Amino acid sequence: MYDMIIVGAGPAGLTAAIYGARAKYRVLVLEKTEIGGQITITSEIVNYPGIAECSGRELTEQMRRQAEDFGAEFLMAEALAMELDKDVKTIYTTQGEYKTLGVILAPGANPRKLGFQGEAKFQGRGVAYCATCDGEFFAGMDVFVIGGGFAAVEESMFLAKYARQITLIVREEDFTCARTISDKLKEYDKIQVIFQTEIVETGGNEMLEYARFRNNETGEEWQYHAKPGETFGIFVFAGYVPNTEWIESSIERDEQGYLITDSNKSTNVPAVYGAGDVCIKNLRQVVTAVSDGAMAATSLEKDVAALHKKLSLPSFVTENSSEEEVREKISKKKEKNTAQDQEDGFFTSELKEQLPQIFEKLKKRVGLRLWLDDSGLSGEMVGFLKEFTSLTTKVFWEEGKGVSQNEFLPGMEIITEEGSSTGIWFHGVPGGHEFNSFLLALLYVAGEVPSLKPDVEMKIQKITEPVNIKILVSLSCTMCPETVRSAQRIASKNTMVTAEMFDLSHFPKLKEQYKVMSVPCAVINDNQVLFGKKSPEEILQALS
Repeated sequence: MYDMIIVGAGPAGLTAAIYGARAKYRVLVLEKTEIGGQITITSEIVNYPGIAECSGRELTEQMRRQAEDFGAEFLMAEALAMELDKDVKTIYTTQGEYKTLGVILAPGANPRKLGFQGEAKFQGRGVAYCATCDGEFFAGMDVFVIGGGFAAVEESMFLAKYARQITLIVREEDFTCARTISDKLKEYDKIQVIFQTEIVETGGNEMLEYARFRNNETGEEWQYHAKPGETFGIFVFAGYVPNTEWIESSIERDEQGYLITDSNKSTNVPAVYGAGDVCIKNLRQVVTAVSDGAMAATSLEKDVAALHKKLSLPSFVTENSSEEEVREKISKKKEKNTAQDQEDGFFTSELKEQLPQIFEKLKKRVGLRLWLDDSGLSGEMVGFLKEFTSLTTKVFWEEGKGVSQNEFLPGMEIITEEGSSTGIWFHGVPGGHEFNSFLLALLYVAGEVPSLKPDVEMKIQKITEPVNIKILVSLSCTMCPETVRSAQRIASKNTMVTAEMFDLSHFPKLKEQYKVMSVPCAVINDNQVLFGKKSPEEILQALS
């Protein structure tokens, strides 16, 4: 039972957590991918008041620590559905169901697709949506960036470290971001800008070979053709679509799907608020997200206080730290982290403090069987497993004996306590965004996790022929973990299915074999290739 559940751990959700927990309410933050949200892929923030310069990851990490120090709890789980018509509301997640008096919806938004001819066909084969995730695949190539806002400009500058030439295609007469940002483009000789132009069509055989553009002022069209034997890239940064499809219809939205809220960030449903990019607003920046989170939390505090009185609940559900205690905690953590900076291996001291909460959810022992080769990656994986298993008695590891049936080495497979393979493999050290996928895989095998929807469970059980799913990822990709988790969930339910995560930086032959230019990429039975993040339902649909 919580006073507030916040869905989404971007700047809006994190700020709401700080304010709610600081007011001594019991707060739970749900996040399905990574704490910090979309802003974590931003390498440079220079317009947040009081912070001269930092990365998105650094800023949101400080927010998370601050929220935790005030007593907020965090859970890596996806919100699936909600019951909001009663005083005590229920949130159904991939980690079970939770009760709460109030809800703050801050799930953010996903990159928008434009719908030009060939966009869907060439996604992953030249068309991409995340420079941080996919930029390295376009080294030495010509790249077109579609969009004229902050994201398009910043990602163009990021891509300059890889691409041979970048052409920024802007539909409007000028950029739609601050001039201080767009003026930085002048420092990059390899970036050119074409205004009042939009992309119309892309084409080719397996990979991009040409693109057609139109001048919106004159109507004149022109084409770009890749040189013989080459391909090129198109990165789309044309805004975002609110992540509201899963939200029940009783909450009012506009035609684009954005939440309709009042000045206090309240929706039309009592004790349910919206915050951040998911709301209707003219400016989507960290500073406005933070403002939304603060407003939503302080407004919800009044609702929660009234419900405590109405339902005869204790005045406060938690005994959160005082501000003096928080300051002392922060000071001690800084001293401890500074002392341990040189000692940390694969896991930071803060992560080590959080892992016991995960280990408690393991109901039985689970193992990791490591199959080695003579590569440097094998040594890294040994070091990772030694350090990880030293943190708990519930996870053990062993070296594979004899000849592995898996042709791709090194690799580690999750095994049961009795030594049976679960069909879940990691080819690479599951760091970065994939560490959460690794932890969830252990829970799928040895922990208590809620069931999938009955129709999804039924489809999984109907698989009677062997199925192999390779998920090709980059550890910097924010969209990859969802596809990895979806495949692992299916494999954990049916022994006929194997799900293997591959860190593409160590398996370039797979990139060449399947012509991968974007991640995540799911390869089913070595012949069916799917690009983009996929849910269990979408993977099962591809299997049918």
